[in-house]
This record gives sequence, structure tokens and C-alpha cells, in this order.
Amino acid sequence: MASIVATPDIGHNGTVTSAQLSHARVGGIQRPNTVQVGTIVWLGSEVMFFAGLFAIYFTLKSTSPGLWADQSSKLNIVFSGIITIILVSSSFTAQFGVFAAERLQKWRTGPWWDLKRWGVVEWFFLTFFLGAMFVVGQVYEYALLVSEGVGFQSDPYGSAFYLTTGFHGLHVTGGLLAFLIVIGRFFAVKTFTHKEAVTAIVVSYYWHFVDVVWIGLFIVIYVFPRIGV
Repeated sequence: MASIVATPDIGHNGTVTSAQLSHARVGGIQRPNTVQVGTIVWLGSEVMFFAGLFAIYFTLKSTSPGLWADQSSKLNIVFSGIITIILVSSSFTAQFGVFAAERLQKWRTGPWWDLKRWGVVEWFFLTFFLGAMFVVGQVYEYALLVSEGVGFQSDPYGSAFYLTTGFHGLHVTGGLLAFLIVIGRFFAVKTFTHKEAVTAIVVSYYWHFVDVVWIGLFIVIYVFPRIGV
């Protein structure tokens, strides 16, 4: 009878890739990791949710183009561009954390300034910090817009703006909580195993998703009005 192997293959250097972590070999057949597949399916439903928000935004915009041109001029595209760069940067730090997790490296193995030797904990802490900076920047932007008369109930533009960006901000906040939970779990375990590595990978899926959604929102809400779209 064919032997059954339930653990991922480990490379010659002792590392495990995300592709290897995604499958368990049974009689030579690769089966996808259920946690990763479930996360991808759930993110698919989130895509539909944000597609609905985009549809609401464009529908309201088509009914009040003059209002959109006037209110969107109050947006500070430079400031929003800066916090966008910060959020996009956090996707890179999250992915570097995944690379460390694939090496099963929980902590840094050298001085703090040697980024090549950082572990998943250090990279995820930096990701959390960058994501928190984005949320703080978004709250600051809200305060400025409210002071200029752009509120949620002020007009259709305000409703569309806060609805779309607000739900995204909630998703970012949820991602920050997920990072804290995952980091706490890494602190709690004595040995960093493949199970913890898979956890790091699925959290990164979610974080990359919210980053991509924000890029779309930034282009639609901030860039398009400036170029007359």
C-alpha cells in the first residue's frame, strides 16, 4: 500500500515555502490547506461587499456631479497620498513577516538594524505600527473635513465618502486586532511550528486585501476628481 505523508516537504535549507504549507501530501495527491482556502473564499465575499460600496458611490456621484466636484476639492490629496504610501508599505512588511514565518523564524537573530535577520514578530509589529498610523491619519482627515462642513449627513457626497472609507477603516482596524492576536499567540507558543506559519500567511492574505481595496478607493475618491473623471 502507498505510504501516507501528512507533513509538508522541507527544503534542503530547512525552510518551508507557502506553497508547501498550503498542501498536505496524501498518497502523492496534494490537498489544499482548509484554513487558507476558507480565508480566500471569505475574502471573495468581501470583494462583493466592497463592490457594492463602489456601486453606491458611483450611483450617487452620477446624480450630483456638481456637488461631487465642489466637495471633492476639499480633500487633501497630498496628505491622503502620504497615508496611502504608509499603508501600502505595510503590505511589504507583512510579506517579509511571511517569509520569516516560512523559515520558522519567530525572533530576530541579529541586531535590530539588520532587517534581513528579523523574525516574523518584528515584521508584524512594524506592520501593526504602519497600519495604526494609517488609521490615525484617516481619523485626522475626518476631523478636518467635518470642520469644513463635510459630514456623514450633510449631503450625498458626505454619506458616500464616509460610508466607503469608513467601512474600509473598520476592516483595517480588524486587521490590526488580528495582528495583535497573532503576535500574542507567537509569544505564547514555545516552538514556532508550521501551524503558526500558516496563521501568519492567512493574516497576510487579509492585510494585502485591505491594502488593494484602499488603492482602489484612493484612485476613485481622490485621484479621479482631480483629473475630471
